[in-house]
Amino acid sequence: MIEQNPVVDRLDLVFYWVSDMDRSVRFYRDTLGLTLLRQDAGSWAEFEAGGRHFALHGVGEGQPVSPGGATAVFSVSDLDAAKSTLSARGISSTHDGDVEGFARFASFLDPDGNTFQLIEYAQPQAESSTEAHTAR
Repeated sequence: MIEQNPVVDRLDLVFYWVSDMDRSVRFYRDTLGLTLLRQDAGSWAEFEAGGRHFALHGVGEGQPVSPGGATAVFSVSDLDAAKSTLSARGISSTHDGDVEGFARFASFLDPDGNTFQLIEYAQPQAESSTEAHTAR
């Protein structure tokens, strides 16, 4: 095996390009319940997501949003309850699945067609260290 020096230290955050920042902030804050940490007008919004950060980046005037290329996955303790809550808010899953003995998940679309998933692990997962990276 070839020894390699890592190029990156850790995943910093995941962000999606969005066409309407206010609509997308409302979706992730009000529908999913993420805590909004900061918003820079229509260009950037960053959320707390269980010790990690998730962000939205506004596209320039007249530029299209091309969904895809990444999927943000948010851990939940009760997938059925989370799906029920989202269903009551008008959001239906586009795909449900499971990895037997490991996890169950459901996929959804945000207002710009970006996929996100909710996942419920069969066993609690070890938390990665985030204390060294509190100001992103």
